[in-house]
Amino acid sequence: MKKRFAISLNLIALMVILTLSFSCRENTTYKAKTADSLVVKKEDVIVDHFLDKELQAKLTPDAMISILKTRNQEYTAGNLTIRNTSERIRKASTGQYPGAVILSCIDSRVPVEDVFHSGIGDLFVARVAGNIADVDILGSLEYACKKSGAKVIVVLGHEDCGAIKSAVDNVKSGNITALLSKIRPTIDSLKNFQGEKSSKNPKYLEAVTRQNIINTIENIRKQSPTLKEMESKGEIKIIGAEYHMETGKVDFL
Repeated sequence: MKKRFAISLNLIALMVILTLSFSCRENTTYKAKTADSLVVKKEDVIVDHFLDKELQAKLTPDAMISILKTRNQEYTAGNLTIRNTSERIRKASTGQYPGAVILSCIDSRVPVEDVFHSGIGDLFVARVAGNIADVDILGSLEYACKKSGAKVIVVLGHEDCGAIKSAVDNVKSGNITALLSKIRPTIDSLKNFQGEKSSKNPKYLEAVTRQNIINTIENIRKQSPTLKEMESKGEIKIIGAEYHMETGKVDFL
């Protein structure tokens, strides 16, 4: 089934989206043999890459964002894509051309590739508690975009974040203390929040989570002249998003 994208894109970007959407069919056909087995048609098993070098070069940041949104909709709808992982591993060994890099928290309940209905070779994923941007993360983002051609950086926060709760509670423990100190500026910036400022207040946690995403984006631009320049030239976009635990939906900020 062909996807329809309600977006205004130039012909090249539209061609890219249609090519990519074909490699991720929404309505894969299955035939139940018994209550315990399924028969999958050979043509419904995906063996190709998400992107090759030529398509990645033509892909625009806006087109990539639209693809991520569509794929998250597929994820929340429970659509299943069957991939020949062994074949994809072999094909990926010759090179990679991901369209985006996702900076996510380490939380085990946020399976980033699944959230964006993706597999081997589709995305770069950087993970650190609280989705902060330290020097190593910044270097990884620069590598993904400047050296490997990714078009979008998504700072992906999420509900019920343990790092956010710990920062709010001012937890101090080993190297965790230094990590949480990078979230403290977000908390300090919300001094005017109306309501209880504790980890027991869901509204306060939501405010800190969202502001932490925004602060991480600002830090990326401040601390990486490389990425800031690429964004100013329209080569990439740096955006924020929040993952919702109960639904799996990603809200793009």
